[in-house]
Amino acid sequence: MCTKETPLRQKSIVLIGFMGVGKTSIGKAVAAKLYRDFIDVDQVIEEAFGMSTVDIFATYGEDNFRKKEKEIIYDLCKQKLKIISLGGGAFLQKEIRDICLKECIVFYLDLSWESWKDRISLLIDSRPILQGKSLEEIKQLFNERKAIYQEHHSTVKTDAFMVEDAAEYIVNALKTAWDIYEPQAKP
Repeated sequence: MCTKETPLRQKSIVLIGFMGVGKTSIGKAVAAKLYRDFIDVDQVIEEAFGMSTVDIFATYGEDNFRKKEKEIIYDLCKQKLKIISLGGGAFLQKEIRDICLKECIVFYLDLSWESWKDRISLLIDSRPILQGKSLEEIKQLFNERKAIYQEHHSTVKTDAFMVEDAAEYIVNALKTAWDIYEPQAKP
């Protein structure tokens, strides 16, 4: 079977990073700027199960959550012109990393530990992975996942960015790459 490579300008954009770094907020802003659909994978999973992520973990376990997550991401990566926000743990699965890197353009939203820990009170109740963990255990998880996120196409350091600034940075980076690697013919 011969498959045609998706043109760079049509590839979906995947945002990765630790939970709470702003993938959803920044993703929605990028989608609006590029006139693309925005998809939050965690929200799609919640809709599929008809319950919150916390309840999915409690009722069905993390393994069933991750299985559904992989199924959804595989489907989304084959679609064009989407902005896709992955859950913080999705990239732990090698198969997900591989398909995202092959079929899409992957941006890693990098936020320092110092900036991230200021957000913990906003996240703790809705993130099952954080519940029951000490700050030191969360920091260890943060650092472990940071290593996994190093497989990407581009990094956006978000500490000093507001949502709109980060989105504008991503859009400008994409447009520059498009012009370099797939210049449009001039009339």
